[in-house]
Amino acid sequence: MCCCCPPAIEALFCLWCKSGFSKSAVAGALTFFPPDPPLYKFHRISKDGVQLPEFEDDVIVDSDDDSSDDDSNDESILDQSDLEYESGTPSDRAKYDDMKKKRSAKKKGKGKKKKKSSDKKKKKKKDPAAQLTERNLKLRKRAKTRNSRDRRDAATKVKYRFEPDPRLAKPPRFSGSMEAVKIGPQKKTGAYVAAVIYRVRKDKLTDRTKTIIYSHGNATDVGAMHYISSVLARSCNVNVVAYDYSGYGASGGIPLEANTYRDIKMVYKYTLEQVADGDESNIVVYGQSVGSGPSCYIASKRENVGGLILHSPFMSGMRVLTPSRALACLDIFPNIDRIKKVNCPVMVIHGQLDEEVDVAHGVALHNAVKADLRRECWWVPDRGHNDITDGPGKM
Repeated sequence: MCCCCPPAIEALFCLWCKSGFSKSAVAGALTFFPPDPPLYKFHRISKDGVQLPEFEDDVIVDSDDDSSDDDSNDESILDQSDLEYESGTPSDRAKYDDMKKKRSAKKKGKGKKKKKSSDKKKKKKKDPAAQLTERNLKLRKRAKTRNSRDRRDAATKVKYRFEPDPRLAKPPRFSGSMEAVKIGPQKKTGAYVAAVIYRVRKDKLTDRTKTIIYSHGNATDVGAMHYISSVLARSCNVNVVAYDYSGYGASGGIPLEANTYRDIKMVYKYTLEQVADGDESNIVVYGQSVGSGPSCYIASKRENVGGLILHSPFMSGMRVLTPSRALACLDIFPNIDRIKKVNCPVMVIHGQLDEEVDVAHGVALHNAVKADLRRECWWVPDRGHNDITDGPGKM
């Protein structure tokens, strides 16, 4: 790159080259920023009801599979050693315990030697290209760790208990049930998606009870969305399936555009079979901000879905940065094209004071919906991008 190029552009160019000219790697670096640490915990519970120890994301890596960030269409296949390790036999667990002890001892031995070198590294500020590359490698390593752990948990029938961050606001009491699940594995990436299901009480269920599949915004997760999910379930008497994208929260995989599509396809199938009793017309897809991407995608693929709600949506990822189509080759989430193929009722919600995604995006999407499927929009006069549901009278 030339000396006059801005550091950010140079960083993206370097990442693009190092990733094998992958558009998804660049788009992922620009688009996805999962909360770190997550704003909730999925406590692991054995089939006997005993809470299992929590593992750090950098402790277990037992697979060399790199498919978690691959955009090709080949399906990954677990080798025999993976399947044997997942079986959960006492000998396997003993091997794991031994491996964990060795790793711990090795880290302690190197701790003193690394202290001086780490102090020197702190003084040197990393350039943007190095930061992006390091972040990408960290996400890939974490994906392998989580995928392997989730495979073993599935094989040994581990269940989960959802605990939102105690610092978050507590929602009004919800009389229904709340269930934490891992949905998967995804055939291509091997990832499991973390989801929280809010179910209406059985005595309140009817043949017309709706189920909302909630795809959240960028820098958040199902922990942060616990309040709004509870309020939706309680006030609208609906089931809510809130899930985290690959690389977010307790989900495996890494955050990429292609992976969000894989995620919502898995979640949709699970919801249809396990929550909506096989009736697609009772499923409403709800996408907020970045979540409008996978929501428009699945709604354009499923002709019988009951409805689509877009909350602070954008026409496409690159159009948020610039109306120019010069960088169209790097564009993601082409909602403005997909919305024309949607065959269910569509409602658009957008704050008129939105400074992150201009309300013009919402207007354009609303106008692009087929006329007979266009529902009354809600242009909120005194709200921006993230505060539409804040305060009395909003939600």
